[in-house]
Amino acid sequence: MDRLRDEIARFARERDWEQFHSPKNLAMALSVEVAELLEIFQWLSEKESYQLTEKQLGQLKEEIGDVMTYLTGLAARFNLDPIECAREKMEINKLKYPVERVKGSSKKYNEY
Repeated sequence: MDRLRDEIARFARERDWEQFHSPKNLAMALSVEVAELLEIFQWLSEKESYQLTEKQLGQLKEEIGDVMTYLTGLAARFNLDPIECAREKMEINKLKYPVERVKGSSKKYNEY
C-alpha cells in the first residue's frame, strides 16, 4: 500500500496536480469514479452482472483502478492507511452485524 501511495503522489507531483488535489476535490473525483463503475452494471440483470464481457471486465478494471487511486490519495491527505481503515470498519461491522442475528438477512443493523 505504501508503494502505491507513493506512486500516486509522485504522479500528481510530477504533473503539478497537487494544487488540485484538495480533500474536497479528491472526494468528489472518487464519487465520480464510483458512478462510472456503477454504470458498467446499470441495466444488467443479476445473472448478467456475474458474467461480464471482456470489454466490461476491462472497463471494470480501469474504474477499480481509478477508485483506488482517488481513495488512496484522499486517505494519504490525512495520513490514513486505507487497509487499516477497512480492518477497523470490519471490527465495527462485526459488532453491528453479529452472525447469530443477521445470517441470511439483508436487514440493516437498526432493523433487527
